[in-house]
Amino acid sequence: MKKFALGMLAAVAMTGSAVAADMAPRYAKAPPPAPVVVYNWTGCYIGGNIGGGWARTSQDRTAVLTNPITLVASNYGSSDGSDFVGGAQIGCDYQFAGNWVLGIQGMYDYARIDSSHFLTAFPTFRSDVVTKDIFTVTGRLGYLFTPQLLGYIKGGGAWTRSDYTIFQPGGVLVSENALGVNRSGWTIGGGLEWMFAPGWSVFGEYNYMDFGRKSVDFTTPVIGAFPDRVSTKLEVSTALVGVNYKFNWGGPVVARY
Repeated sequence: MKKFALGMLAAVAMTGSAVAADMAPRYAKAPPPAPVVVYNWTGCYIGGNIGGGWARTSQDRTAVLTNPITLVASNYGSSDGSDFVGGAQIGCDYQFAGNWVLGIQGMYDYARIDSSHFLTAFPTFRSDVVTKDIFTVTGRLGYLFTPQLLGYIKGGGAWTRSDYTIFQPGGVLVSENALGVNRSGWTIGGGLEWMFAPGWSVFGEYNYMDFGRKSVDFTTPVIGAFPDRVSTKLEVSTALVGVNYKFNWGGPVVARY
């Protein structure tokens, strides 16, 4: 009987040890920490844009060609036009001193911005102006408000072409014109750019361009008529949205563990 009791006590002890072992806490290996994304804006990029363009032109006759005796001083008035524009850009950026970004950019936008007005000095004659194809080369300086959000200003040179046509009364027959007039000037602008994925960013910006005054000599198809020399002033503005793809020069995004 005594041996039986001792056997029973041993069995109970062994069962309790097994249960205790099963109830002991089990520790699993912790998963690795999630990668920390560090955004680097250094690199070259290419992209596209679309938006609106506005052009304002003013005209003053300063001479009558081949007939200097004619009274020449005449106000030919001004006009405003707007249309869609769109194109592409290419550039390079360099991130320095933590949150600062310095870059250079070339941009082209296809444009056909029409404006029209009647001449102030000759109200029955109409002037049509077309501003075409806008090119800019600008420097860009930006500050990173967050690792992904860049605010920037830009400025540099601008180039465009203009067609000028003055119609006779009735607006059908051409009185005189000057086509393919090249213009150069300066531009200043600014905007925001957001890097939404590795190497990809979207931006919105506004640009003002001043092409100054240019003396333009008109030609005329009218036999016996005297074409004009006209002082023209041109200002252009654009509001654009676009997307850029940054090449891995310096690494647009680095994953750090």
